[in-house]
Amino acid sequence: QVQLVESGGGVVQPGGSLRLSCAASGRIFTINTMNWYRQAPGKERELVARITGGGSVDYVDSVKGRFTISRDNAKNMVYLQMNSLKPEDTAVYYCNIIAARGSWDQFRSYWGRGTQVTISS
Repeated sequence: QVQLVESGGGVVQPGGSLRLSCAASGRIFTINTMNWYRQAPGKERELVARITGGGSVDYVDSVKGRFTISRDNAKNMVYLQMNSLKPEDTAVYYCNIIAARGSWDQFRSYWGRGTQVTISS
């Protein structure tokens, strides 16, 4: 099995920063794309940032210039540095990877359980 564990969430004031981490473990052969999603109360889950196996990154417009996604392939980890946080960034943040468990396996989507980020004064 593949497990994802997020950490780094919390409560910060507007303008503050947080760094989310996601550790992938278990039977992992290779990871393609690593993503961060978020879901605010009453809203649909949205893709916030993604990073491909080759290191290409993409962000939703609302976080461009404020958030940075990165990955450590040796450790099977993905990070989300969040700066200049706004109340509208409040949400549960989920880690998602597209990975294969072996050369025999197809790529599948795996999810973490999420970490709460609250921006409040």
